[in-house]
Amino acid sequence: MLAFVVAAVSCGGGNTPPQGDRGAPGADRTAKTATLETGAALLQAKAPVEKIAIYLNGFHAAKADPRMQMEAHHYCNQVNEELAQCVLFDGNTAQARLMGVEYIISETLYATLPADERAYWHPHNYEILSGQLRMPGLPDLAERETLEGKINSYGKTWHTWMTGMPGRAPDPLPFGPAQLQWSFNRDGEANAEMVAERDTRLRMNTAEERRARASLVRLARPQGGVAALAGDFPAATPMPGVSDNGDAATRPVPATTLRPPAKPR
Repeated sequence: MLAFVVAAVSCGGGNTPPQGDRGAPGADRTAKTATLETGAALLQAKAPVEKIAIYLNGFHAAKADPRMQMEAHHYCNQVNEELAQCVLFDGNTAQARLMGVEYIISETLYATLPADERAYWHPHNYEILSGQLRMPGLPDLAERETLEGKINSYGKTWHTWMTGMPGRAPDPLPFGPAQLQWSFNRDGEANAEMVAERDTRLRMNTAEERRARASLVRLARPQGGVAALAGDFPAATPMPGVSDNGDAATRPVPATTLRPPAKPR
C-alpha cells in the first residue's frame, strides 16, 4: 500500500468553519491561557501530532442510523504501510471541533480480523472511486496516486460529537455514546445536497473527479460491508467496481453503538 507521503497543506479552496458556523460553548480564551499555550508550544514535545501529514475530506453515515450523515475533515498519520490513524474535525479552521477518530487498515490486516470485529470496519472503494473522498489542496495527480494506495482498504470510525448534519441542529457538547460510522457504497446513499455544498465550498467537482478515477476501477476487489446499508437505501444503485464479498459478519449493528433517545429538558 502506498503510504501517505505528501505533507499536509492548506485546503487550496474555500475554508470550512465549524459546522453551522458555531464554535464550542464556553467563555472566550483569556490572555493567561494564550500565554501558557505559547510557552507549552515552545517547551513541550508533540511527536504524535507532528506526525500528522495528510488532510482528507469525506462523508460518513452512522451505521445504526444511516440518515445521520456528516462531513468529516481527516488529519492523518501513516503509521506504517498497513495502518493509518486520523483525528476528525468538523472544519479545517482553527475553531474546528474535534468530532471523532478513524483507523485505516490494508486489506491484508483486515483479513486477520475475527468475524465479530468485521462489523466495525467499513470498506473504502466507493468513497475513492465515486470521487467523494478528496485531498484538498493537492494537485490532482498526487491526490489520485495517494488514494490509489487506499483501494481495498477499510476504516473503523467513531464520531464522538454530533456537530451538525443536514436538517439537524448540532449537539452543543459531545452527548451520548460514540457513534460507529459507515461508508457510502452505492449511488443515492449520500445526501446529494451535502456533497454539493461541500463541493461548492471547497471548489471541487465530485462528478468530474469520479470520471478521472475510472482507471482505478481495475484495482478494486469485492469488499465486506458494501451491502451493509442496502436495506436503508432501497433505491440506491451499484457503482461499477464496488461490490460486496458476501461476508454476512459485516452487516450487524453492534449493540454498543445504539444512540439513546434524547431526553426532554
